[in-house]
This record gives sequence, structure tokens and C-alpha cells, in this order.
Amino acid sequence: MTHTYTPHGVCSRQMNVELDENGIITNCEIIGGCAGNTTGICELIRGMDAEEAIKRIKGIDCRGRGTSCPDQLANALEEALEKI
Repeated sequence: MTHTYTPHGVCSRQMNVELDENGIITNCEIIGGCAGNTTGICELIRGMDAEEAIKRIKGIDCRGRGTSCPDQLANALEEALEKI
């Protein structure tokens, strides 16, 4: 199942996450933002349980914005989990 999320308050413009029926992240793509960092985040969480990824990245702040690309990715994963 692929879920598309529009992040808020960050440089990235779109996040696409794919979860299998067990909540395991099978694919991740972040469009916009710092390409090296966002690609790295996606590579690190691929194969991980979405709930574990959320625990690790939720609440990360970028430059005092109150959010970050990882934090927004956690929001995307939470929404995706609601759909399976």
C-alpha cells in the first residue's frame, strides 16, 4: 500500500511511503528538501517496522521550526498505518 503525504513547515514537498500488510516499510521517497539527507533517511528506514521508525524520528526539529523532514515522515507513516 502506497501513501502520499504533503509535509508542512519543511523544505520537502511530497513524501511517498509504501508499507506491506504487516506495517513494514518497503519503499520511501521524499521529493524536495536536502536530497542526500532525505535519500539517506529513506534508505535507513526501508525494511523497518513503521512503528519503530516513528519512535525514532518523531519530534526531530530542524532549525527551531518545531518540525523537520524526519518528523513529517513520521506523520506520513502514522497516516499510512491507519490505512492498513
